[in-house]
Amino acid sequence: MANITAAEVNKLRQQTGAGMMDCKKALVESDGDMEKAIEILRKKGQKVASSRADREANEGVVLAKVNTGATKAAIIMLNCETDFVAKNQEIIDFTRNMLDLGLEKNCANLAELKAADMNGRSVEANLTDLIGKTGEKLILAHFDMISGAKTFAYIHPGNRVASIAALNKAEVNDIDQAGKDVVMQIAAMAPVAISKDDVAPAIIEKEIEIGKDQARQEGKPEELVEKIALGKLNKFYKESTLLNQEFIKESKKTVAQMLADYDKDLTVVAFKRFALGQ
Repeated sequence: MANITAAEVNKLRQQTGAGMMDCKKALVESDGDMEKAIEILRKKGQKVASSRADREANEGVVLAKVNTGATKAAIIMLNCETDFVAKNQEIIDFTRNMLDLGLEKNCANLAELKAADMNGRSVEANLTDLIGKTGEKLILAHFDMISGAKTFAYIHPGNRVASIAALNKAEVNDIDQAGKDVVMQIAAMAPVAISKDDVAPAIIEKEIEIGKDQARQEGKPEELVEKIALGKLNKFYKESTLLNQEFIKESKKTVAQMLADYDKDLTVVAFKRFALGQ
């Protein structure tokens, strides 16, 4: 059996980020072979990932960021099992590094980010290593990117909700304030689409059926049920589409009207919002 020194344990810890005891055990098992010890630690991560597969992972970290020119914005969600791990700085930093990588590599979706190279290995492989260190189930649940003339990002304190938005113009007075207000509106009010024309047909059908059911439960005549349901649909558009929502900072205006105060043609061309538990 090789004589494992504290310096070797520390070197392995620096290379892998694993705990001291895990590093020592891996070096003992590998008879002092550093490469084999690294492989043992990686396999341990895979084993932990497999054993935690059926666990709930409802906590986590949600972050968002724009690129240097503010022409692209990305948003990411990493899920874990406990709030304790979600608040761990290493987990937050790892999530931020993935977000930065996604922006740098221009990853179009979650699959591209998982496959992207991070320190010589895929993001997914690095995540498996982190599972071995934390002992918790970790899931890279969501990643998305949007682009526009100018983009904005907002992270609500606590890293549980974040939003991004793209506007159609960049050269507008006080555009930064307008963009900030938009992403905060999105985070707070969770719109389902930019305008009623962008609402998915499936959502419209669902809302109409809900409206009809409510009307019948209220005892309304059958000949009025369709009309009542369409009235409720219009209310849904007002409450759930971004441009038609009441502006949270000035309820007498809609978001569309707020944007028009800056420029009559200013509007939102894309947005995304991620929130834990939603």
